[in-house]
Amino acid sequence: MPLTHFDAQGQAHMVDVSDKAVTDRVAVAAGHVKMAQQTYEIISEGRAKKGDVLGVARLAGIMGAKKTPDLIPLCHPLPVTKVAIELKLDPDLPGVQIEATVKTSGQTGVEMEALTAVSTAALTVYDMTKAVDKAMEIGGIRVLLKDGGKSGRYEAE
Repeated sequence: MPLTHFDAQGQAHMVDVSDKAVTDRVAVAAGHVKMAQQTYEIISEGRAKKGDVLGVARLAGIMGAKKTPDLIPLCHPLPVTKVAIELKLDPDLPGVQIEATVKTSGQTGVEMEALTAVSTAALTVYDMTKAVDKAMEIGGIRVLLKDGGKSGRYEAE
């Protein structure tokens, strides 16, 4: 299957979606921030000096989804109709599991918005706690679900 963001001459371009049907679309992405046990305890006990880490990260993720076409050069600006960010403390990492759900009714999908939401939320967790743990690891960022549009439904295994 050819890459859609390149023309016949191999030049990058924005895909023309004008002939695509407007359909309801959804994407869910996930990722995590792995950290030291001490950092996990600071977050879970609400002792971070910069404030409510998970609350601020949730807002940052929402903002990130809305700013996706400003950050990713070939993304279409879309009328995002929903962004939901779920952040869960995971003692087994230890760290924070992040999941973003993004919806739109449009001519192209919202996978990039969901991935950007997770990435922005994860970076915010890092930013708010880096004073005590510069070795945190952001990882596992991937699309879990994409539905709507011509290509149909995708669910990660």
